[in-house]
Amino acid sequence: MVEKVYVTYNEVHKLCQASADRILNDFKPNLMIAIGGGGYVPARILRSFLKRPSAPNIPIQAIGLSLYEQLPSSSPSNPVETPGTKVTRTQWLDFSSLEMANLVGKNILIVDEVDDTRTTLEYAVRELQKDVETAAQKVGSNESTNFSIFVLHNKEKTKKGHLPQAMMDDGRYLAARTVSDVWICYPWEATDIDEHDKLAASQAKY
Repeated sequence: MVEKVYVTYNEVHKLCQASADRILNDFKPNLMIAIGGGGYVPARILRSFLKRPSAPNIPIQAIGLSLYEQLPSSSPSNPVETPGTKVTRTQWLDFSSLEMANLVGKNILIVDEVDDTRTTLEYAVRELQKDVETAAQKVGSNESTNFSIFVLHNKEKTKKGHLPQAMMDDGRYLAARTVSDVWICYPWEATDIDEHDKLAASQAKY
């Protein structure tokens, strides 16, 4: 049976708060790209902690990637999801309307909720790097664009996907917390938030 861990909005808020100083000081992002749907809420919370006096809010762009698939369960009200094998784009940046200067030469922070198999993160970094390289060629820029990653949770397991070695060597990857290979239930997935919070309160701290 899959072990489930219930995470509350309050815990997400505190994980973002605890990670903000390192992100601001080491990554220095001037643009965030949230991977939907799990990256939306952390990115928005994080932006509040990255805001500095007299400085503008860091813009947030969004992409949608799907990897998980639902499996049959003995309880129809309690379906189990498992990582799939193919990444599907459900939303991507519109380069016809997005100014190229918004990406080229910037420090871009990719935000997601969990690093499970790493397949989704690998896809996002690879494809975004391709798009930025194409954009840089079109505007004739030699500026370097740096990608970094923030996730709430990293699962301690063998990864199927791989991130650029330079990114890992430079420390441009940050997980607020590393956990065992459990199924993490985030509050934005809940259909009954009161029940979700009760389950979170009753469980042992992960």
